[in-house]
Amino acid sequence: MGGEVYNLIVDLSIALASLVYSHSVGMLISKGTARFLALFPVICVFVCLPLNLKTIIFAGPISFLLSWLGSFKLILYAFGQGPLSTDPALTLYHFIFAACLPIKIIRNQENASHQIKKKSYIDYAPKVILFILSIIGYGYKDYFHALVTICFIAYSFVFMFVVSFNMIALLFGTILGVKLEPQFDEPHRATSVQNYWGKRWNLVVSDILRLIVYNPARAIFSHFFPERWVSVPAVITTFLVSGIMHEMMFYHLGLYNPTWEVTWYFILQGLWIGMEIVIKKTLGKRLELPPILAWLITITFLTLTTHWLFFPSFLRLDPLVTICKETMALIGFMKHGHLLSLEEHACPFFG
Repeated sequence: MGGEVYNLIVDLSIALASLVYSHSVGMLISKGTARFLALFPVICVFVCLPLNLKTIIFAGPISFLLSWLGSFKLILYAFGQGPLSTDPALTLYHFIFAACLPIKIIRNQENASHQIKKKSYIDYAPKVILFILSIIGYGYKDYFHALVTICFIAYSFVFMFVVSFNMIALLFGTILGVKLEPQFDEPHRATSVQNYWGKRWNLVVSDILRLIVYNPARAIFSHFFPERWVSVPAVITTFLVSGIMHEMMFYHLGLYNPTWEVTWYFILQGLWIGMEIVIKKTLGKRLELPPILAWLITITFLTLTTHWLFFPSFLRLDPLVTICKETMALIGFMKHGHLLSLEEHACPFFG
């Protein structure tokens, strides 16, 4: 584990130096092709950084935050767009955090992309209880149907994903002394797949994809499709890119050859949203479903497609057990300085 910690420090040092360089490039070179060419080596480095790591707890965040989000933010920055391009320009301090974290600094509250009502801690109590029950339930997975086990895993990771993002926002919002845009808006309440992906789930990523893929795709497809329908191929293209980036992340996590199931999962999401757009524009309120029925259709579609196409690649990593062992190994290394392999650590929660 000690070697893995060393590799992480090396990766973070390279990332820090690269971001200092990128900020300098932005100060010296005007937006456009020249700035993009100057930043392109950094983008390539970011994509390769997770290959230096072997653990999910380290490779996962580096892949998501730098290989995907960081690279996309730098591409947008090269052309004067995205969260790194502000007026006045971000200080180096703010630039580094905004580039490598899933945050978006609010410069003007009135112009914030998403306005979400704040919740009290009591509102999170049921979710915490469900998370604990999911972890306990997974420990007895041999006694449950496979679909129930997948539900345990799905909820556990969604909960950890949301909590980790919120903690990052709270911590670095306080450190930076700024307000940050929200990242989630009760995704379990979505009444359409479009509503789920566009306005409720991982909103910072949604904004990045909208700028770097959807808007350019829409401009290109406007030459071939009527304005009324141009959003459909643009949405499908956006989800195609999202699928490819997820395939990259899964490769970074396990170094398995891509199966492309995850890519097809996101293409299917895009096709469904395209169908929703066509129905809404064609039939309008004539086919407006009751909220409870719309919610049921949405959750059913997301659950079935996730079980069918997303989770097979995810479960190959045995994520809960692997992360547990990696965490115990890291704790052992920090506590005792022992350089033990993962096989020498048992997970106290899962047999």
